[in-house]
Amino acid sequence: MSSTSRRLLEIDSRSFERRVAANPLVIVPVGALEAHGPHLPLGADQIQAEATALALADRVDGLVAPTIPYGSAPGARRFPGTVSLSMAQLESHVAGVLGELARSGVRRLLVLSGHAERGHMAALREAGETTAREHPGTRVVVLSDYDFVYELRGKESPPTDGHAGLLETSRVLALAPHAVGPERPVVENRSSPFVPGAPSPSEWPESVMGDTRSASKALGDKVQAYVLDRLAATVDALLPL
Repeated sequence: MSSTSRRLLEIDSRSFERRVAANPLVIVPVGALEAHGPHLPLGADQIQAEATALALADRVDGLVAPTIPYGSAPGARRFPGTVSLSMAQLESHVAGVLGELARSGVRRLLVLSGHAERGHMAALREAGETTAREHPGTRVVVLSDYDFVYELRGKESPPTDGHAGLLETSRVLALAPHAVGPERPVVENRSSPFVPGAPSPSEWPESVMGDTRSASKALGDKVQAYVLDRLAATVDALLPL
């Protein structure tokens, strides 16, 4: 057991009490178990969220709560291995976790999701709003690291790059190279965002959006550095000590 770890899992109760008294940022990573093509692991979103949360905690002297491993991923539900909660299930669970952290004295909460699907993020934001309303002394920010990754589309990748595409493949290569397979798929998503429901197999034949053939660790390192800079600036602006 460690009293100096960034991970709440490794901190004893009294050490937690002392450290929370200093009003640290507590980061709650959220992942998803979701198909990411034939080359990336089902837990790619969790891997990215956890690694980013720990790196950010080192930068801002924060703490990292245990990862919430499941999310709402209806778009990829037909692909093997995807586990998709309903928005209501996710919202209820996350609201419970955030509320308990607030009850324990946490006053600065960042919900950091590695999964960015619209319904998933809406559920997280509702959970954050509930927590802030029920615990007025606690500030909550909810975002996905892909809010920042996708700022690089059209710069470091084609504008159409997306899920399990060039940027994400490169990032996982940088963060967990052992988990990346040798295939480099090229997939075009032909579905419309204006049509409700999951894309059909003809519209989206594999759980990938983009051309991954030029993915590299070097690009992934560049993406991750950019994300951490943007996250640190966001924490300074929205969750100052």
